Amino acid sequence: MNPRPALLLALALAAFAPAALAAAPGPAASTPAAPNPKFKLKPGAEGRLCVDCHAGQLDAVLKRPVVHTPVKSRQCIGCHNPHASDHGKLLAAGANEACRTCHASVVPATPVSSHPVVAEKGCVSCHDPHASAFPNVLLKAEVDLCAGCHKPVLDAAAKAKFKHRPLEKGCGSCHDPHGSARADALLKVDQPALCLGCHKTTSPLFAKAHQGYGVEKSRCTSCHDPHGSNQRGILYDTVHAPVAKAMCNQCHEAAGAKNALAVKKAGLDLCKGCHAQQMTAMLDQGRVHRPVVEGQTCLTCHAPHATKRSGLVKASLVQVCGQCHADTIKRQQMSPTPHDPVRDGDCAACHDPHSSSTALMLKKPDVVEVCGTCHDWLKHSSHPMGDKAIDPRNKNLSLSCLSCHRSHGTEFKHMMPYASTSELCTKCHEKFRR
Repeated sequence: MNPRPALLLALALAAFAPAALAAAPGPAASTPAAPNPKFKLKPGAEGRLCVDCHAGQLDAVLKRPVVHTPVKSRQCIGCHNPHASDHGKLLAAGANEACRTCHASVVPATPVSSHPVVAEKGCVSCHDPHASAFPNVLLKAEVDLCAGCHKPVLDAAAKAKFKHRPLEKGCGSCHDPHGSARADALLKVDQPALCLGCHKTTSPLFAKAHQGYGVEKSRCTSCHDPHGSNQRGILYDTVHAPVAKAMCNQCHEAAGAKNALAVKKAGLDLCKGCHAQQMTAMLDQGRVHRPVVEGQTCLTCHAPHATKRSGLVKASLVQVCGQCHADTIKRQQMSPTPHDPVRDGDCAACHDPHSSSTALMLKKPDVVEVCGTCHDWLKHSSHPMGDKAIDPRNKNLSLSCLSCHRSHGTEFKHMMPYASTSELCTKCHEKFRR
């Protein structure tokens, strides 16, 4: 073998390495690391020799502002097997396992809340394993990256009249993107400690805004939207009138009282002070929702201060109604044909959440009328229904939409209680059975 080409290659590699290292920010490895005993590689073969074939790719990588430490120090075998692998791109292990070799402590061992994308899609769904233009070798700017999954939240925050300053700096101001060992919703620290890191309760402005009440132990998100709002003070968009008018003492004891945050009355008695007419009308109906008739607090379903939703409903109706009706919610989730109101969590499209004079607390006296508000085909053609159409299976019942469909879904198509149309129809039309 002619030694001259080998000598020229060695000189070329020696000349390339310092220039490439200079292109990468941060301290460069001054000397090659000791050979990995697992592979018995020659000195420099852990990565510098890889430049012989991958020089063009590496050139582009090293020009990016943020370079992954193994790449910067030419330790390719930190992640890749130089010979063969059971994983794509000659990775020495699965993508997540390879990352955990160095970053084992990034995901908490016993998390209170976990980020699904970390477990389901892996590290490379957010990070570039080689280099990036963004901090922490992220694929995009932090807010843009989070918007990939949380677009509705960030879109609403962008449109909000009053911004929350930490969010303008990035979601990582409050959340740990890998998992939290301390709080729900990936919060770095639970409330109110997280909020008190920026908001000093001892300041005169803070005390004035909260009418002199000591709220330093309260949950801030019971009133405030942490992502931004159209209400001053980033209160949620729907604000309870006493809060909007700064009349906290309408429900709570006076600010100077020993138990200032205690409510003046318990349960429905407190709400009756302002909502007596509505509550009288509710209780006059033939069927009253159980939380109301049992005299439970309105807070079973409503937030007392502010919320994102109209009517001060404290969460989506799927969550609120699901507290008691989990079986109904589960039924919809397994249905191959979703019913739009149930799918969208709009239980109040069909039911009155407080009381009604009809069965099942429907908003209209007849099931056919309820369904007809969305399904206008009822006006021109349908199976006979109504008081005069008696159900052959039970002479005490008349036929309605629910005779053939289950409004909250079934395991079969079209919300039918049977797998096929023929099986359904022949329950009444027995002479057509085959």
